[in-house]
Amino acid sequence: MSGIGQYFRNVLIGLDQLGNALWGGDPDETISSRLGKMRARYGGRLPWYRPLPSLVAWWLERVDPGHCEGAIEPDEGCDAVVDRIREHCGE
Repeated sequence: MSGIGQYFRNVLIGLDQLGNALWGGDPDETISSRLGKMRARYGGRLPWYRPLPSLVAWWLERVDPGHCEGAIEPDEGCDAVVDRIREHCGE
């Protein structure tokens, strides 16, 4: 990847992590990773009472099938305020 391409990729990942932090998640985890963990926790589907995460996951899956599951970062998410998955954090 060229220098400018890597620059834009890094900025997009940073914005993704910022969005996750603003949404109550770990500031070092992407939204896709968080959604993948949530889907795994709920048997592949997000709860009906979580419409925004469901919409975002639906859109990501349309753009890139299997994206959320492939984006899971097992070593991230322990600093989340909302939707913290304790099994990954040694609790």
